Amino acid sequence: MERTEPRLEHTVADGVATVVISNPAKRNAMTAAMWSALPGLLERLAADPAVRVLVLTGAGDTFCAGADISSLQDLTGDPQALAVAAEEALAAFPRPTLATVRGYCVGGGSQLAAACDLRFAEEGASFGVTPAKLGIVYAASSTRRLVALVGPAAAKHLLFSGELIDTARALRTGLVDEVLSAGELDKRVDSYVRTLAVRSQLTQAAAKEFATGREDRDTYWAEQARRSGDTAEGGAGGVGGGGARGAPARRAGGAPGEGGV
Repeated sequence: MERTEPRLEHTVADGVATVVISNPAKRNAMTAAMWSALPGLLERLAADPAVRVLVLTGAGDTFCAGADISSLQDLTGDPQALAVAAEEALAAFPRPTLATVRGYCVGGGSQLAAACDLRFAEEGASFGVTPAKLGIVYAASSTRRLVALVGPAAAKHLLFSGELIDTARALRTGLVDEVLSAGELDKRVDSYVRTLAVRSQLTQAAAKEFATGREDRDTYWAEQARRSGDTAEGGAGGVGGGGARGAPARRAGGAPGEGGV
């Protein structure tokens, strides 16, 4: 079997950018090069006016099993800083982001998933935040993001123990937003991102800022709403509106805009 080099693959089709974490030999663990490449890739996708939604997923049957420790050992800088920079770039992506999770979502994988706006998971997925197993102090920004997502008690459970939790507990704590049975995840993601792609970008961008607690742009967004034509764009958003546009988003390979990092 031909070995695939660790990389971030991406496609853009029908308004949806799909970024695939691909390192199958190590359950899609993120190498130093992959952590370094993610912010630049996200910057390019954010600058593409055709991109209205971003999906982050893993190759095969695993999302991401964390960081590839072997690739970090020879770094002269701070390995954690690489992961935090990638996490912050993902959190700052200006359009809706969705993590599609199957299999393991652990360590750096959970860090990336938490930085997305939403997380859909397949039954049987496992989640864990594991710095306590390695004697690492989890980054302050990552800790605050986890607390905001699941609450202080659930965050402490994950951080103190490093134990893995199943999809039922992840759904109950708010770590994931939907859990789908095997074979249904991709169909649900395809349907949902097509809906997002035809909704008002103005509404989504403002909601994303407000939901993160930003309080200094109320006047800006009110002015943008006054000037915008998005009222017409979102006009199909009532009951029965918002039909699908274009083909389903693809996970990897063979799609327009395909690339790798």
